[in-house]
Amino acid sequence: MAGGAKPYLKIGDVARLVGISPSAIRVWENLGLTHPQRTQSRYRLYSNEDVRVLKKARYLRKVRGLNAPAIVEMLKRDGVIRPPDGRIAGTVGARLRQLRAKRALGLADVAHTLGISVGFLSALERSQMSASVGTLRKLARFYRTNILDFFEPSESNTPLVRPKNRKVLEAGPGVRMELLAWGNTVMEPHLFRVAPQAGSGESYAHEGEEFLFVLQGELQIDLAGREYHLKRGDSFYFESATPHHWKNPGRGESWVLWINAPPTF
Repeated sequence: MAGGAKPYLKIGDVARLVGISPSAIRVWENLGLTHPQRTQSRYRLYSNEDVRVLKKARYLRKVRGLNAPAIVEMLKRDGVIRPPDGRIAGTVGARLRQLRAKRALGLADVAHTLGISVGFLSALERSQMSASVGTLRKLARFYRTNILDFFEPSESNTPLVRPKNRKVLEAGPGVRMELLAWGNTVMEPHLFRVAPQAGSGESYAHEGEEFLFVLQGELQIDLAGREYHLKRGDSFYFESATPHHWKNPGRGESWVLWINAPPTF
C-alpha cells in the first residue's frame, strides 16, 4: 500500500491503539460496535473505522461512566455505528412493518398499545435499532405470532446445522440469539450469547416450559420476584407462564443453551 498504510489491523494492534484488552474488543464486537473481517483461518481483521468506534466507546465508558448497552444505544442513535448483522436486522424490521401494514395500523396505534415510543418503533421497522427480548415478545404477542417468526426459518428440518448456518437474531444491545434447529420441531433450541450487563429488559411470560444450561459465564434470572444466580455448569428449569427477566451480571460474555417447548417463544 502507498505510504506503508495497512488496510486492516489485527486484534493485538487494535488493542494497543485503543488502550483496551483483546478480550474487551471481542465483547464490544458481540455488542455490535465492530464488524471485523475474517480470514480463512477465522482471524479477525479490523478497519480504521472499527478503531474509531472503539476509541469513542472507550471514551464514553471512562469519561462519561456509561455502561456497555447505553454506549451502544447512544452510538446507534448518533449514527456512529450501523445495526449489527444487517441481514437479520433487516429481516426483522421488514417483518414488523409487514405485520403492521397487513392490519392497516399506524405507527402511533401500535406504539400506544404497547407502551413504546413512535420513534423507537419506527427505528425498529427501519432496522436502525434492535429490541430487547422483552419488547420482541410484546410485539410478537400483539401480532399473534412468536419471535421464531422473526427469524423467517423457511427451510425444512435438517438434522445437522453448522455454526455458520444458524439463524441469528440480535435481541437488543449485547444479546445474540442463535437458532440451533427449526422446522416442524417440538422444541426450540437457542444459543444465547449475552454481553456483560446485557439482558432481556422488562419481564415477560408466555405458554410452555424452558430449560437452560450455562455453558460459559453466569446468568441472573428473576422469576416473579425470586432471584437465581446461575454459573457455568448450572442447569435451570421453569414454567414459561411465570413472569421472568434476566441479565448477565458478570464481567465476561455468557453463553447459555436455552430450550423452549413448545416453540412459542
